Amino acid sequence: MLHHISIRTANIHRSISFYEQLGFKVAERFTAGYTLACWMLGRLGRIELIEIPDPKPAPDAFTDEQYVGYYHISFDLTLLVDSLSQWLEELKEKMSFVILLPPQQQIIGEDIYEVAFIADPDGLPLEFLRYLGKIERVGVV
Repeated sequence: MLHHISIRTANIHRSISFYEQLGFKVAERFTAGYTLACWMLGRLGRIELIEIPDPKPAPDAFTDEQYVGYYHISFDLTLLVDSLSQWLEELKEKMSFVILLPPQQQIIGEDIYEVAFIADPDGLPLEFLRYLGKIERVGVV
């Protein structure tokens, strides 16, 4: 079982505010070595934010097809929202963010998902998905 995802940020207070809008709440504040950190909990899981005092921009994991490493965190909204488009519109009214990929359907195996990507305050890609069902196979016995 996954315990948490750790995210390095240039500004922990800005990131806390952002992730609070996604439904996370600060559960613990602490220091990691010489810097500020916190755990945030929500219906989407647990994340750890760590502020980096002298940050360098991360590679563009979303558009650089040669990049190897962290790509994105994916949050399953299946039980929480009826429409990613509507959810994003409501979220846009509360806060500012960049949409990297507007909601669209994606088929993985026989499963159909609705997926969308946004960027967090440091530009890291976040995926939100909803399970829509199985592909109907006509005439398959």
